[in-house]
Amino acid sequence: MQVDVAVVGGGPAGSAAATLLARAGRSVLLIDRATFPRDKCCGDGLTALALRLCERLGLDPGSIPNWQPVSGAVLHSPSGRPIRFPLPADSGQFAAVAPRTELDAALLDLARQAGADVRENCSLTGIRVDGESAVLVVDSIGEVRAGSVVAADGMWSPTRRALGLTEDGYRGEWHAFRQYVTNAGPSAADLHVWFEADLLPGYAWSFPLPGNRANVGFGVLRGGRIPIGETGAIWSALLERPAIREVLGDGAIPEGRHMAWPIPARIASAVLDHGPVLFAGDAAGATDSLTGEGIGQALLTGMLAAESILAGGPPGSIGIRYRRAVRRDLVADHRMSTALAPLMSHPVAAEGVVRLAGATGWTRRNFARWLFEDYPRALIATPRRWQRGVLGREGAYRHQPRHP
Repeated sequence: MQVDVAVVGGGPAGSAAATLLARAGRSVLLIDRATFPRDKCCGDGLTALALRLCERLGLDPGSIPNWQPVSGAVLHSPSGRPIRFPLPADSGQFAAVAPRTELDAALLDLARQAGADVRENCSLTGIRVDGESAVLVVDSIGEVRAGSVVAADGMWSPTRRALGLTEDGYRGEWHAFRQYVTNAGPSAADLHVWFEADLLPGYAWSFPLPGNRANVGFGVLRGGRIPIGETGAIWSALLERPAIREVLGDGAIPEGRHMAWPIPARIASAVLDHGPVLFAGDAAGATDSLTGEGIGQALLTGMLAAESILAGGPPGSIGIRYRRAVRRDLVADHRMSTALAPLMSHPVAAEGVVRLAGATGWTRRNFARWLFEDYPRALIATPRRWQRGVLGREGAYRHQPRHP
């Protein structure tokens, strides 16, 4: 089998890349070892960045039954003080929550509708670079020769491992737990973030879903004050913490089993290309290092990979183009997030940050837009982004109802 581009992984990065490439007329094979819809351990939050990219791809929120627009966030400081941070009203969506089971299946459908050959329940078992192309070995298919490869196969990337690029002992920068709950109380209709002193610079969250449901979890920095081996004990008591129980309500019931997962966040130092292979999404360590958000970054890297391939040229030129695009659109923000993380490492400093951000109506509105990636993380340090309207853009899906 021979194709222009092989995409390994059907998550947001892979689906975004395959969609753009297929729409441009390239022959695309997308493989994923799972059968969709499949669950993906995640907080399910969509920032303004993710929403705008979903809209650009043509994703219809109406195709996702449990899509939940979000009007703002309630941040709880280490002392327990709640402050509401509103997002703009009546100018589109700046944040939403969508279960990955539904979101990823809908994005994969876009790739299929664009003309990509989508093969589920197919695993990569080997890959080698052969001149200016790559030869993949895929179970149930055999050998596939591709002019370019987008490896969007997650943090444990089989592609990276098969090419000998895996770093022994790497377990990601963050570690997170997630649990769906049902019968949540009225307060859980808002998006909540708790900066609990013992979790810093991590945090706990409750993200609202329709039908009195919520995605509840917490994330901690690997190498921080909490040994990863102790996170299970924290999780077992998380839902009983008074501040969290007050929001969820006494009647909240865990739904299904909880899940834990590592989060890679090191795109500034990751290997992004190897011959005709480009790494995207978690395979590129693209997650925001301050919040652990990764859906927008996955979509963006997948689209940048596709655009780099479509611009043409030999693999070396495509790789250089992709690295430059990632550096332009992601690395400065990653470094800013990394620099700011220490501010949230100590309760007194974190208390000051939350209170300063919530000092006035103006600070609350603008901090909310920065938090949800409407403003680039490093906007203040990247003058090339200073342009008229950058602080007043409309949200995504502005012609659709705000609430389902």
